[in-house]
Amino acid sequence: MVYRMAIKMKVLYVSSEALPFKASGGLGDVAGSLPGALRKRLIGARVVMPLYDTISQELKDKMTFLTSISVPVAWRRQYCGIFEAKANGVIYYLLDNQYYFKRDGIYGYYDDAERFAFFARAVLEMIPHINFKPDIIHCNDWQSALTPVYYTTLYANREGYENIKTVFTIHNIQYQGAYGMELLGEVVGLPSDRASLLEYDGDCNYMKGAIECADKITTVSPSYAGEILDPWYSHGLDVILNQRSWKLSGILNGIDTELYDPQTDKDIVKNYGTADFVKGKAANKKALQEHFGLPVRADVPVIGMVSRLVGHKGFDLVKAVLDELLSTVDCQVVLLGSGEWQYESFFKEMAAKHPDKMGIELGFIPSLSKKIYAGADMFLMPSKSEPCGLSQMISLRYGTIPIVRETGGLRDSIHDSGDGKGNGFTFASYNAHDMLYTIKRAVDGYKNTEGWNILVKRAMECDNSWGKSANEYIRLYKSIL
Repeated sequence: MVYRMAIKMKVLYVSSEALPFKASGGLGDVAGSLPGALRKRLIGARVVMPLYDTISQELKDKMTFLTSISVPVAWRRQYCGIFEAKANGVIYYLLDNQYYFKRDGIYGYYDDAERFAFFARAVLEMIPHINFKPDIIHCNDWQSALTPVYYTTLYANREGYENIKTVFTIHNIQYQGAYGMELLGEVVGLPSDRASLLEYDGDCNYMKGAIECADKITTVSPSYAGEILDPWYSHGLDVILNQRSWKLSGILNGIDTELYDPQTDKDIVKNYGTADFVKGKAANKKALQEHFGLPVRADVPVIGMVSRLVGHKGFDLVKAVLDELLSTVDCQVVLLGSGEWQYESFFKEMAAKHPDKMGIELGFIPSLSKKIYAGADMFLMPSKSEPCGLSQMISLRYGTIPIVRETGGLRDSIHDSGDGKGNGFTFASYNAHDMLYTIKRAVDGYKNTEGWNILVKRAMECDNSWGKSANEYIRLYKSIL
């Protein structure tokens, strides 16, 4: 009898942020969840990220110093300390350089191009020192986009680096790491005959380099993979992506179903599951209305929003019809977020004008976001573009029905309930009154208590865990090994 052994695979997951150490958005969530899901499927997955100064001291105290190395940054060399930590069963490597990472935040500095060129190359320089030679190096967004470029041009033929494959995931194509061409010699340090790998529209474009050099390109939803081939969505990269479309695919992100679990969530007033969600959601709704100073009414639907207040999240649509919604529809709206001044000031004005129908809190408060997921009846996401989106999946988990525009990951994860099978309410055109009509459909649906409870149960039973996505990544990795 012949026994076939499963393919053994080692994956080094490269990210500029990862939970539980540091996160500013969806990338941090993914980097904190996907490697653990891979490990559960017997894939050796480890994570590498910068050692930011703002990582909590409690987490720093649990790190182990391994060694220090010297990393080339164009014509100079920089110190890099390698620390190891373990979280949720996954080994993390944190790369230290206080000149680059002893900052108050993660991004937004004048020398980000140099900071992340250092990080991208340090990832490769680290490999001989960690007793973990990966089969796959999986990089994410522009901050680690140079790693596939450096591997292809400088490391692939070195002893100890043979036969490594690279995968590059685009989480948001708007941010590409595009700088002046002078960076090629001053910061990136590529040979002049390889400059064309990064050159694009007169810029030195880190993401373009990864698209050229990585063995596979992925995005965070199948729909977004198609959308970024269109100039409307691509922010200028559609030409090179169409040329390399043969290696492009989309895999929908998942969510951490242990972190977001209404049965165990300590941030909400009353825990609940699919068997007792009616009482559970009623208690959380009452607490949410009280928190925002709204009349406690069980008969009126609460529409929640948790988001950065920026244009591509669809807030120009909300701004266009919110006054009409609050004036003509019997509903309440609660909003948690921060962002552009025009939206912050507008929503404050609306809350002042309609104090019995709208509550707003500016900022990012994770515990309050969970209270909104649990206490609201509906969750509004009218995005202009949405590579994947996690909030709509989290709201499903808590039995809060998403109202979304059909774009990117929203289109892949939310399907209109008009057919009696869907899990939310959707609209296709980027149009304020199409959105308003869809909200009114949801409010009308809420009045049918029996039908609404069937929809809530169906939403809560949706599986958006990392299991399915992890299996798709494993198939992708195997295809290039």
